[in-house]
Amino acid sequence: MVLDILNLAADNLLSPIILCFVLGLAAALARSDLSVPEAAAKALSIYLLFAIGFKGGASVAAHGLDARLLASVGVGLVLSFGLPFVAFALLRVMTGLSRIDAAAVAAHYGSISIVTFVAATSVLEGRAISSEGYMVAVAAAMEAPAILSGLWLASRGGTGHSEPGLMREILLNGSIVLLLGSFAIGAITGAEGLERISSFIVSPFQGVLCLFLLDMGLVAGRGLREQRGVLGLGAVGFGVLMPLIGATAGLGMGLLVGLSTGGVALMMVLAASASYIAVPAAMRVALPEANPSVYLTLSLGVTFPFNLTLGIPIYVAVAQTVTGGS
Repeated sequence: MVLDILNLAADNLLSPIILCFVLGLAAALARSDLSVPEAAAKALSIYLLFAIGFKGGASVAAHGLDARLLASVGVGLVLSFGLPFVAFALLRVMTGLSRIDAAAVAAHYGSISIVTFVAATSVLEGRAISSEGYMVAVAAAMEAPAILSGLWLASRGGTGHSEPGLMREILLNGSIVLLLGSFAIGAITGAEGLERISSFIVSPFQGVLCLFLLDMGLVAGRGLREQRGVLGLGAVGFGVLMPLIGATAGLGMGLLVGLSTGGVALMMVLAASASYIAVPAAMRVALPEANPSVYLTLSLGVTFPFNLTLGIPIYVAVAQTVTGGS
């Protein structure tokens, strides 16, 4: 299995999407003036969310609703709500972060990174490993519960608080609305709808993902450069250890509900990833006293690159070994 992981990692590192991320990271660390306009970056993220949601919905239309789909969403909710408690305990042991900062960071590690999920689906497609299309519904379901866990952990110290309208803001977060909305459209229109717009959401997908990851590399590189010294070795170690713990929990849940090899790999990826869009927005509202430099640098500057370069190959190889898939 070690050889499989190394081969997968080598293939992944030499893929266009990873090399684009590395280009952005290197350019930012070298203080290049390379940048992606904010409006363009927003348009790229909207495209990716719409495309992955629509394709997932069309796949569900072909597959049909069944108990396994509902069970998969259920275990996703359990993972999202429960993982922040594990993350919080680790952070209190491994770092000197305050309760508020630890709770804010923990919330990120129960929620998900949709870009990591999309990158993983690309790796699976490249290796001809099929997966359940409804995993995008699982991804959408895992966005919000972790935020509630993080706020509860913060409130246990007596200083956390819940802003009026926070729940509405969480549920109406743009990424969740677009992902679920496009998923619904794909499910309603099915294969016919997908065929009509396939030239828009299928063929250009990889190229758009490359540009988006170039921007993510720039953002991550700037964060690492500007926040140097903010994180200690314990925090950086957590940023690598927690994804592995989450992936292990995702492996168990994926096997429990009987997912395919690709589905198990994606459940591992979802449980291993850390949010850097929905949760930071919620933390700014609900826990303004938490330090954004800590939770953003950890999720985007440490865990995100780890998952892209080494994590995804590990999760795919483990899923193939455990399920016996190819």
